[in-house]
Amino acid sequence: MTDAIVIELEEHLRRRARALVDPREEECLLCFVARALKELGCDNTLRWASRYRDLRAPRATALERRLGDVGGFCDCEIFLNGFMLASRACLDPWSEEEPPEDSGPPTCLGARRGSTKPCASWTRLRRW
Repeated sequence: MTDAIVIELEEHLRRRARALVDPREEECLLCFVARALKELGCDNTLRWASRYRDLRAPRATALERRLGDVGGFCDCEIFLNGFMLASRACLDPWSEEEPPEDSGPPTCLGARRGSTKPCASWTRLRRW
């Protein structure tokens, strides 16, 4: 009886771990990375972006180079230097009002399997 409980508990923990570190069906790269960062943080590598590529878009062999081209040399830098929420891009940069607090990753608008393109929730940061 005890072995069955242990096996069931281990399987439950494996399912919970996969729910945290695996991309959801039709989730885009950036929504996955943002969700993983919120839950598990950044280790100064492209760990989450690489995991997404390995599981959803294995043919995207230049992903790290493309993210580096926009200043994303680790997962958190993707959002510091390369991309931002499209809804925040619409805010008036000269306004004295504080932007609303982000409550976390947006609802993903979807991506086709094999793609590393962000969904429409994200926009590319343009440097002057």
